[in-house]
Amino acid sequence: MSLLLSPSNIGNCQLKNKIVMPPMCMYKSDDSAKVKPFHSLHYTSKALGNVGLIIVEATAIEARGRISNNDLGIWEDSQLSGHKSLVEQVHDFGSKIAIQLAHAGRKSLVKQTNPVAPSSIPFDINSEFKVPEALNLEEINLIKQQFLDSAKRAKEAGYDILELHAAHGYLLCEFLSPLTNKREDIYGGSLENRCRLTLEIAKLLKEQIDLPLIVRISASEWKTNGWDIEDSIYLSKELEKLGVDSIHVSAGGNQKEPDLMPELLPLYQCEYAKKIKENINIPVIAVGLITTAKQGESLLENKSCDFVAYGRELLRNPNLVFKFAKEFNETQLIESSYLRAYL
Repeated sequence: MSLLLSPSNIGNCQLKNKIVMPPMCMYKSDDSAKVKPFHSLHYTSKALGNVGLIIVEATAIEARGRISNNDLGIWEDSQLSGHKSLVEQVHDFGSKIAIQLAHAGRKSLVKQTNPVAPSSIPFDINSEFKVPEALNLEEINLIKQQFLDSAKRAKEAGYDILELHAAHGYLLCEFLSPLTNKREDIYGGSLENRCRLTLEIAKLLKEQIDLPLIVRISASEWKTNGWDIEDSIYLSKELEKLGVDSIHVSAGGNQKEPDLMPELLPLYQCEYAKKIKENINIPVIAVGLITTAKQGESLLENKSCDFVAYGRELLRNPNLVFKFAKEFNETQLIESSYLRAYL
């Protein structure tokens, strides 16, 4: 059997293959931040298509933590029923489902609220992005509790895995970077201090929520003197010590005008995943313009990662796994009602 289509585990959660749908914002909710019919169809179609792990898009832990007014949320109990229904529908087709718990920080464009950040540095001063308010220690403690409370709701909703969003320039990523974190307290300055909040939240979730935990990071912010791969290796090692079950490796997003951004070619972020995997013993998820079965299989064969995330390609083709099963001559993995299309 191909490596890509063979089962594997994240923590104690067994996935039927190594194909991951990464979180991708859909902007299809409204100010209620509740799951809508679009989300049910969007995610369940990937489960029908045999994706091993489906990670629901960035889901806010408080109202001002949304990226936009059309994002999902899980900060209050009234939002739970939609998540429960979504999880049940995905489980009906045998896939596992995770939720990405997120706070947008200074990149929030929610109309009714002011964004918050480690320091009062806007993402882009000449645009619709507002100048964020710097969080005080009491507010940081509240955000830690909000992550925990949202994780408890996710557990109640039936999600199989949690993902903590510390990538792409959102709040936790902002704390990690020396360019966006200019604090002079225990959450700023040294690398250890800048990693503190992400590590504290991960520790809380591992200690109090009995679910596997993935942490998604930007391996580099592609900016001179900014967060880089060596910092990411340090953070990944510390997360592993806390019992985190997997690292999901992306890049960028924290700078409006990165000066070290690589050319956007297929597999352009996968070298980051490989470097991190070489330094830790927990599974690594690779992402970044991966589109073919051959690419995914090669990444696994070369030990660049343990799971392969197909984002845009799953938007184009919800039945991508069936296509791969045909290519690998493993047609027994194709949903029987669809099999005639692949003979």
